[in-house]
Amino acid sequence: MTVHPSLQSSIDAWTHSIEAVVELVTPLVESEWSGATDLPGWSVRDVVSHIIGMESEMLGDPRPIHSLPRDLYHVRSESARRMEVQVDVRRHHTAPEMLSELEYIVIRRSRQLRNETRQPDAVVRSPLDEDRSLDFVLQQRAFDVWVHEQDLRRALGKPGNLDSPGAYVTRDLLVKTLPGIVAKRAQAPADSAVVFDVAGAVEFMRTVRVDAEGNGTVNGSVSLGPTVTLALEWDIFARLACGRVRPAAVADQIKIDGDCELADVILDHFAVTP
Repeated sequence: MTVHPSLQSSIDAWTHSIEAVVELVTPLVESEWSGATDLPGWSVRDVVSHIIGMESEMLGDPRPIHSLPRDLYHVRSESARRMEVQVDVRRHHTAPEMLSELEYIVIRRSRQLRNETRQPDAVVRSPLDEDRSLDFVLQQRAFDVWVHEQDLRRALGKPGNLDSPGAYVTRDLLVKTLPGIVAKRAQAPADSAVVFDVAGAVEFMRTVRVDAEGNGTVNGSVSLGPTVTLALEWDIFARLACGRVRPAAVADQIKIDGDCELADVILDHFAVTP
């Protein structure tokens, strides 16, 4: 038995990003591990701790038994508390300890993925404590690691891999969220069309159409006379969708044609991750 072909692209994307993360943090001195990232309350160490924690849960390792401090201002929900345990338990780990654990987790997960024989629709428990298909969870892991690789790159001033395999997995997952953002969260009017024109390292154009019942669909066909068009770079699109930057902070890097009021509402509801 070998890995199912439809899973291989997610595994390859995960491998590319996780190896990039290891390469980024290997040369860091102790003080650099404490540098701030775009994520409130999370340092470089915390981002790496999160990656280690999620991958250890994919391996089936027991979750740490750990009580969180009461003064973590950035932890505002039960899901965030669950996520924070794997981070806070490592906050006093040294750079060598962090690097050693990261490298060991990568070795173990790589071996697990090479030996993956389950079907794409097999139901597995995700690190987010949900029962989902194996195919979706592997996409989710590739997405998560690429997004956190970019968090680390921005924090360390080492841009790169905006067009890596993980970037394309991320694009595909984010595009699937667009109908919900436009039709449900932003409440775009019936029979409207919203175009996203994304340039840069990953280029694509997608149109979200809202039908008479208020349901949204997305495809790559060109819309004639759309209600609104949002043109922006891939890096900005990804950072907005992943909640790394507020629309007001990058307003000068987004070109809006058409219904500006609707565009503002869409952008205000654009973040799909905390």
